[in-house]
Order: sequence, then C-alpha cells, then structure tokens
Amino acid sequence: MKRTRVLSLAAIPVLAAGLAITTTSAGHADPNPPDRAELPKHALIGYLHSSFANGSGYLPMSEVPDEWDIINLAFGEPTSVTSGDIQFDLCPKEECPNVETEDEFKAAIKDKQAKGKKVLLSIGGQNGQVQLTTAAARDKFVESVGGIIDEYGLDGLDVDFEGHSLYLDSGDTDFENPKTPVIVNLIDALDALKARYGDAFTLTMAPETFFVQVGHQFYGGAGGGDNRTGAYLPVIHAVRDYLTVLHVQDYNSGPVMGLDGQYHNMGNADFHIAMTDMVKAGFPVASTGKTFPGLREDQIGFGVPAATSAGNGHTSPEAVQQALGCLATGEDCGGYELRGGPSPAIRGLMTWSINWDNYYKWEFMNAHEPYLNGLP
Repeated sequence: MKRTRVLSLAAIPVLAAGLAITTTSAGHADPNPPDRAELPKHALIGYLHSSFANGSGYLPMSEVPDEWDIINLAFGEPTSVTSGDIQFDLCPKEECPNVETEDEFKAAIKDKQAKGKKVLLSIGGQNGQVQLTTAAARDKFVESVGGIIDEYGLDGLDVDFEGHSLYLDSGDTDFENPKTPVIVNLIDALDALKARYGDAFTLTMAPETFFVQVGHQFYGGAGGGDNRTGAYLPVIHAVRDYLTVLHVQDYNSGPVMGLDGQYHNMGNADFHIAMTDMVKAGFPVASTGKTFPGLREDQIGFGVPAATSAGNGHTSPEAVQQALGCLATGEDCGGYELRGGPSPAIRGLMTWSINWDNYYKWEFMNAHEPYLNGLP
C-alpha cells in the first residue's frame, strides 16, 4: 500500500481485536478502559488515508460509514528507517483542505468505538520503511507507538511493513527460532505492546504474498534468492496466540505456487482461494524442513483493491464473493480442493482503501458488507 495509485511491491518479481484504550489526564493508558463490543463474526476492514490524500481525496473520520468494522489509519511512519521512532500526523491542510481538527478526529474515533468499531494505527506502507535493527530502536518503537495509541485512544496496531523492512540474515533458516535483529526486535516490540494493553490490544497484519506464501518455495536468501521471501512467517508464528486478523494483500503479486503445486495468478477467485487456504492449512517452508502451522479461521481474511485505480489485482465482486463462499463453506471452489477445509468463521475482507471506495461511490462496501453479513 502506498501514497500513489499503485500499491506496494509491484516491481518485485515473484517466482515462485479487543478493547479501546482510554487515557488519563497524564496521557497514560487507563488500566480500566470502557468495554467495547467484540468484532463481528465476519468483518469489513479498510485503510483510511489519514496522513495524505493519495489522489482519491481526504475523507474525515466522521464521514466513514458504519459498515466498516476495522479502520486502519494510514500511516504511522518512522523519523528514519532505523530509528524506531514512529510519528503520526493528520494530513496537512494544504494537501487536504477538508481535513478535520485533531479534536474532531479524536471525537470521531470515540464515536466509531461506541458503535463497536476498531480503529488501529497502521505502520508502514511503501513509504514507511521500518527496520528495528537495535534494542534502542525496539524500545523507541514501543514508546512511540504506545504514545500514539494513548493520544488518540486507539484499539491497537496494524503492521503493514513492506519493501525492505523485514528480511532474514544469511543462515537464519528456522522460522520458529529467528535470529535476525529486525525480526526478533519486532516480535519483542509487539510482545511488549501486548503486555502493556493486555486483552485491550487488537493486532492485525497486512503482509504481501511475497513475505508469506512465497516462503513455501523460497525462504530468505537460501540458494542465492531474495532474503525477504517469507520474512513475515517468524513474526506471524511468534504472535499467533494474540494475532487478531492476518489479511494478506492478494494484489501487486506475481504468480504464487499453492498447495496444489500449481501457480495461481491474482485478480480472480482462484488466487484468493489458494492463497488463503495456505494460511489456514499451513505449509512446508522451503529450506527449513519445517511446516508453518495454519492459523485459526477467525484470524484469517484476505485483501483486495477497492477499485482498479487502487492497485494491481482488482477482483470483481462476483469473484471475491465466490472466494469467500468457497473458503467459508467448501462449495463452488472452481475445482480447487481446500487442504485446510471450510472456514465458516473466516474473519472477513480487507481493502485498500476506504478512500478509494468513497471515490468510486462505495461500490466495494455496498457489494461486500451485505455478503459478509449473509455468510454462515
């Protein structure tokens, strides 16, 4: 995801939820936050361009329709790649003439939460490279992210690390016991934030297929390949006990081999079915001799562009719904056999972005929110 019409790693050739945090007058997290509703069984998840316009226009938080169950604020970005110091600011008025005030923004977040919605800080995107190479950067990450969560009363964090944020050092071939500092420090930082907020911490992730499913064929730099392939796997594995939703970006991707040994191409139901089935069933990780265990079905979603202008891999509503129906019920799978079986509790659907959907008169939301509500 990024600030232009084409998202994330299109140039990379691929071969192969909780309670809201309130704050005290001192700005610290309230140890007894008010109760918030749980996520619906099937959730509609979207990114809101809060710090930039991106050609689709700025949309104030108060104007986000209530159909959106998780709203990821795009983006928190570091002061430098290795600082760990994450900053978040509303879009400048010269870029976004209709931007609301800070007080209006915070009030609108509270209103969404009162209606059972989750509002998260999303960190990264294409422009926000984050490399936690040192313990000092890790600690600054925890401090700065916690400060933003407290300042805006957010429900948690979305990790959207892209580009060169995550990679595996040479010889780091065990996803269960990673050694690369940028991986280990991110895991430790997420554990620290979880410990700080407890059950009040909602955690989502939006990796690209390059960092997850491609790990089935290539992991790290084994054999002279790209040392970023599969690099999210150790992070996902380490936080699986408290991960709320993993919604892989099923776009800006090359062909990816599925569990059926076939290559699948983005932009159709088959791709979403095969990629999501890998996350549910688990898969052998290349060059490790180990299998990545599948996630619970309620932790799984997938992501698609809201419109053709939003990113490569746009999929028609009919194909998206065929994929969701297949994954939930095991029916109408186009000949693909679900290795992980049906997932009636599949969490839902993510899109980049709410702003692009608004630009196209809510075609995505109007098609998919009723469909999600109708799933078993």
